[in-house]
Parts: sequence; C-alpha cells; structure tokens
Amino acid sequence: MIHFTEDNVPTRLSIAHLLFLLNQHKDRLLEKYLKPFNITGPQFRVMRLVIVEHVDSPSELTRLLSIDSGAMTRMLDRLEQRNILVRERCPHDRRQVRLKPTAEGIALSHQVQGLAADLLNELTGELTQQELSEFDRMVRKMLVPTGLMEEPTQQSKPE
Repeated sequence: MIHFTEDNVPTRLSIAHLLFLLNQHKDRLLEKYLKPFNITGPQFRVMRLVIVEHVDSPSELTRLLSIDSGAMTRMLDRLEQRNILVRERCPHDRRQVRLKPTAEGIALSHQVQGLAADLLNELTGELTQQELSEFDRMVRKMLVPTGLMEEPTQQSKPE
C-alpha cells in the first residue's frame, strides 16, 4: 500500500526521522544502563544474542544485527579479549566457526539480565499496554519485507 508520494513526504519529523530519533534515544538509554558493567550497547546486543537467544554463528549475528562481517569480526575479537565468548571451529566443517559463551560471559549476562526490562520500561513508559501491543504489531509488520520477521499466521494473530 502506498501512503507517500514525492508530493506528500513530510519534510520535518517524518516517520523515518522519528524512528531514527527513537533508536538514538534507545541507544543512549542502553549506554546509560550498561556503563557500570563496562560493556557497550553493540557488545551487549551480541552477547545477548549468543547467550540468551543461542545464536552461534557470526554470519547469523551479522544478518540479525545488519552489520558487515568486518565489523562483526572486530566485535567478536573484543568480546573474546574480554573473555565473554570464544570462537571454536565446527568439528564437521572446519570453515565454519561456532560461538560459545564463557563462564564469565554467562555471569555478566546474569548481572545485566534485568537491564533489558528496565530499559524497555523506561523507553515505553508513556504507552498503555494496548498502545505497546499495537506498536509492536506494526513494527513487526513493517519488518516482514526485510526477512527479519515472518508473516503472522492466522493462529498467531492477536484476538
């Protein structure tokens, strides 16, 4: 469905700019919450995907975080230097690398576990539960064409 044409694209605070501002706000909040743990927002996102979501390949992290493989390699180098995760060769295909959290990484993950909830509460505190659910539904719908989200099935649609 087409909502905008070259004649009616908002010039000030378009939806794209609002999403950009919201993302910047979220990143600033994340950095504030992470400061006591000496970890950056991007490091936290990688750590969370590896430890909580069980993502174990650099290529999948690259896809999920929409960053290039060179940046991912440098990020994994830093996380390995911090002893948060290790890279291991896949025994069945030596060309592939698998990511494994270390005991120190798991301990740090437990320390910052409530952080995501606190951050999301601060970020969405002005929304009602219904507004939050609708916002979540709309953003997921917008992400379907990217391949990062699947089309909702009839069974998974909220009633």
